[in-house]
Amino acid sequence: MKNLNPIEIFVPGRVCLFGEHSDWAGGHRRTNSEIAPGAVIITGTNQGMYARCSRNTTKELVVRSTLTDGSSTEIYRVPMELDLLQREAAAGGFFSYAAGVAAYMLDFYGVAGIEIDNYKTTLPVKKGLSSSAAFCVLVARAFNQLFQLGLTTRAEIEAAYQGEIATPSRCGRMDQGCAYGQIPVMMNFDGDRINVQPLRPGADFFLLVADLCGKKDTVRILSDLNAAYPFAKSESDKRVHRCLGTENKRLLEQACAALEEGDAKRLGALMTEAQAIFDENLIPVCDELKSPKLHEVLADPRVAEWVTGGKGVGSQGDGCVQFICKSTDARVALSAYLKDQYGMPCFDLDIIRPSSIRKAVIPVAGLGTRMFPYTKGVPKTFLPVVTPDGIAKPVIQVVIEEALSAGVKKIALIIQPEDASRFREYFNADVPSATIAKLPQTLKKEVERLKEIGTRITYIQQTEAKGFGHAVLQAEKWVNQEPFLLMLGDHLFQSNNDRSVAAQVVGLFQDFGDKQSVVGIYEESLNRVKHYGTVAGEWISDKTMQVSTVVEKPTEDEAQTYLSVEHHGRSIWFCVNGIYALLPAIFDILRLQAASVEEGEVQLTTALDTLMQRDGLKGLVVDGKHYDTGIPSIYAETVAGFSNHSAVFAKATPCYGDCELECKKNARY
Repeated sequence: MKNLNPIEIFVPGRVCLFGEHSDWAGGHRRTNSEIAPGAVIITGTNQGMYARCSRNTTKELVVRSTLTDGSSTEIYRVPMELDLLQREAAAGGFFSYAAGVAAYMLDFYGVAGIEIDNYKTTLPVKKGLSSSAAFCVLVARAFNQLFQLGLTTRAEIEAAYQGEIATPSRCGRMDQGCAYGQIPVMMNFDGDRINVQPLRPGADFFLLVADLCGKKDTVRILSDLNAAYPFAKSESDKRVHRCLGTENKRLLEQACAALEEGDAKRLGALMTEAQAIFDENLIPVCDELKSPKLHEVLADPRVAEWVTGGKGVGSQGDGCVQFICKSTDARVALSAYLKDQYGMPCFDLDIIRPSSIRKAVIPVAGLGTRMFPYTKGVPKTFLPVVTPDGIAKPVIQVVIEEALSAGVKKIALIIQPEDASRFREYFNADVPSATIAKLPQTLKKEVERLKEIGTRITYIQQTEAKGFGHAVLQAEKWVNQEPFLLMLGDHLFQSNNDRSVAAQVVGLFQDFGDKQSVVGIYEESLNRVKHYGTVAGEWISDKTMQVSTVVEKPTEDEAQTYLSVEHHGRSIWFCVNGIYALLPAIFDILRLQAASVEEGEVQLTTALDTLMQRDGLKGLVVDGKHYDTGIPSIYAETVAGFSNHSAVFAKATPCYGDCELECKKNARY
């Protein structure tokens, strides 16, 4: 069944930190293989386009947009007919981008009508920040999600690109890189092939992007530079090839290293060097690149007091300038100076060092058949437990608190559509003041805690029950190519030391440099392995296993024959405890599995087995206890055991904020 519910989409702009123009230059390798492949480093901006999208029954493309000044466009309507859409795209204008993308999606995927309300835009337009590309990506993503096409980010980029070039606009394939969101990525361009590599900054970088309030003729710039391709006809053409080829590659390699090492001074110096090389080699073939305003600002000695370096943005010309600032205070001072001295509007751009894992996915869309008939009226994740500090909470809240204790900042709950109101009522609705007044002080704090948790939750609906792996796959867009924590919605944990069980799993993931996925494992009795995923492998330390076998719910005979592991002189069995620190590559595997399974379920265990064979998989014997709430007899044990767990730090309060001092006090953090 298709998803008819409205969806929210945010697409940022993008800033090209390094490598402008090399994307289309690398495309000329289709004709001349001696041209070096292109490469760029881009990052999503803090600013972007917000939209509320839904399907319609009129078989029309309907678009309304709110511009950066807060004004709204008239509602645009065009029938979803290929020839009409193609004519609208070719005619140009603001809505031509939507028509171009819609024509591509109709032609290739047979989609029907949609409505897009771009109700908020914070992204400056025509300033080298890919506002048109962001709009095209927004339209492509709306079709993809509303019609559940299952397109990868790369496929969305292709749809957005083909839609934009159907208009009078001319762009390189770099522009649609905004589809990757607010993370830095390196994109490589070799003919028609594109490779994307997410980058992991080693520190926080504080950029300032300023509008030069000038003008640039992008069409002229591209025309003049393209004249040097595909074969160099003069010495100036050769310099263009070197600048966008071998010199660009050298700078990109150094810039990637500086970014990942957290070296702001070096990254700024490389920007300055890149601008000098760009000017020396490209200005002679295009007067538009003389950019007097850009170079005046870059040469200002006062500016140098606050920055480590800077350069032009996008295709260059007098569109925007970007700087690596020495600190947040330096950025504030620079912004004030540029506004006062030059009348230049400025906006911040942050490249943030990621936590090892910032996001957690918790599927809770299961039917709970083993807990029937209770689950006929209430989702199994709302079963009650009493925590060691004497507070009654639903299972799902305890699971979320466990995820937050590992440093996670955002939570995605995969839910059934009919359960959405129940979850929102619990986590997002205000508690009546009359109720709060009757609560003891301890429980009044719980009101604030629930409110804070609610701000971190995103709800993703699973409209078809196709297994645990299928539920995880629904979060692919939200995870956005980051490592993530996956937790079962009906398993609870209590640590025996000062780190939560989830924090222990994330810690091992960090220790191995985020190169292999990690699953938490625990010793289980032979007669209960049939309920859980079971692993075997070789020990690489006392508590760390290099997993070589993963089996979902084996029989006792299978477990006894193939899955016993020697540990401390005993032959025992280890099961997965429901906490996984996963590389985003798991989504590629799940997607392929989903495409090949017409009937039946998409299994996470099968995907883990593939991931294990490709990248390796580690199992961590956690220092703590695992409780299951999904089986009646075991749930009864959990209710008794969970509240009486005697870990040294069991009564500590989980931390949900960024307050380092409080976190140090918090033993479970």
